[in-house]
Amino acid sequence: MGDFPERDIAKGMKLTGTEVERLSLEIRGHVARVTLRNPPLNIIDIPMMDELASAFAEIEAQLEVSIIVIRGEGNCFSAGVDVAAHTPDKVVSMLEKFHRVIRSLIATKKVTIAAVQGHCLGGGAELAMVCDLVYTTEDAQWGFPEIQLGCFPPVAVTALSALIGQKRASDLILTGRTIRGVEAAAIGLANSAVTETQLENTVDETIKRLSALSPAALVLAKKAIYAWDSMHFDKGLTRSEKIYLDELMKTEDANEGIRAFMEKRQPRWSGR
Repeated sequence: MGDFPERDIAKGMKLTGTEVERLSLEIRGHVARVTLRNPPLNIIDIPMMDELASAFAEIEAQLEVSIIVIRGEGNCFSAGVDVAAHTPDKVVSMLEKFHRVIRSLIATKKVTIAAVQGHCLGGGAELAMVCDLVYTTEDAQWGFPEIQLGCFPPVAVTALSALIGQKRASDLILTGRTIRGVEAAAIGLANSAVTETQLENTVDETIKRLSALSPAALVLAKKAIYAWDSMHFDKGLTRSEKIYLDELMKTEDANEGIRAFMEKRQPRWSGR
């Protein structure tokens, strides 16, 4: 994709254009707002991954930006990565592109905030969970349903235990069950759960608090308090990628699960 069009960052111009179709990026002073835009469920397809990578690189280059807010357009954060991108001819590129986005969020020195409502599933939940601060609506639907397709979520298997504990992570990953935002907050997947009308105010209040603090201190505090450091995360994600591509994607069940989803039928597991 091409470069973003020229803009006046001080005036907070919205960054849009013919080649930017899956998200919007708005920078106002020290706050960058990224909105996922692929209605109705804001599915993260390969074009969105490319645009997210470019947007985060653009934000990282702006030294005055210290806060990134990520949200979904409409009534949904994101229902996850496009299942069609999991087919054998696309899965290698898909994982590389999606994990590049995740790695950029892990590595950024900016404080990242996810504002979650509606569906927050699979890759969408992975995108939200790696943010520093997460605020969710009480009725938001969180989950990692990949196991139902005969797959697993590489980012979640790498990092979710560090966030919510091994038993809770195993429950969500191995059963693929969906939980409400109130439970997500209760187990530590989100900072707090609020009503839909309170979500925007909660995020704005957090931005206000952060804006009163030293940007330099925030950078160093973030570096010091990570539940897992970027080096260990990168090693773990590399390992889960290898298992996913070299072992999982060679099973009959993984391919059957993806085909069944796309054909809108129940999968017929063979155990192979």
